Amino acid sequence: MKNRFQFLFAAMLVCAALSAQAYDGTRCKAPGECWEPKPGFPDKIAGSKYDPKHDPAELNKQSQSIKAMEDRNRKRQENYVKTGKFIYKVEDIK
Repeated sequence: MKNRFQFLFAAMLVCAALSAQAYDGTRCKAPGECWEPKPGFPDKIAGSKYDPKHDPAELNKQSQSIKAMEDRNRKRQENYVKTGKFIYKVEDIK
């Protein structure tokens, strides 16, 4: 019985040692810095087939919505300063 446990313990140590030395296919510059491009990936993305070519209108959607939100908040604040009542719906502000 004692030999069986010793054998299992030794087998677990061997498995742990082998898994720690397993090759993962990357060459790491430092621990945690293991990213490397696939073969054939260009150094510069701009102008290559990997360039996403985003539409400027799509990229500006968020900045436009933030500007609209700031305008609504400014109107709510101005109305609150004038009347002393906070009205959430900007359409209800006269």
